[in-house]
Amino acid sequence: MSVRQAVLGQYQAKVDLAQSGNIEIPPEGWIRTVRKALGMSGAELGRRMNLTRARIAQAEHAELDGGITLKSMQAAAAAMGCRFVYAFEPPGSIENVIIQQARKKAQAVIGAAGRHMALENQTVSDNRTEQEIARLTRDLVHDMPSDFWRDN
Repeated sequence: MSVRQAVLGQYQAKVDLAQSGNIEIPPEGWIRTVRKALGMSGAELGRRMNLTRARIAQAEHAELDGGITLKSMQAAAAAMGCRFVYAFEPPGSIENVIIQQARKKAQAVIGAAGRHMALENQTVSDNRTEQEIARLTRDLVHDMPSDFWRDN
């Protein structure tokens, strides 16, 4: 295993560890939900953050609209005695995302070759085509060329 592959594996393990299941944003957003769960008023949260009650309401609305900053979320969490975390959650594992991209690239390469062969009356069976896609997918996952994430 190369150093590059070892480092890649370490990053993949970190992302996979971050998966925590089905975390969904509460309908009222995290700030309002946690604040209410604590029995804390908006005015009290504002006092703890040196903000007005109106600014807390704005932050709660901004969270729902996706316009709040990570820094503001972190400050609100700290004021409520919590730790703010965020993550990217890949479907299944990070390896699934890599395999999906490799398969997409493999299908494009094999598909293009298949079209050229068909023009020359040299078609290949669907089974053989699928075998080649699987082989090329494995090669791409292993080697990850510099254009791996480029779709073209």
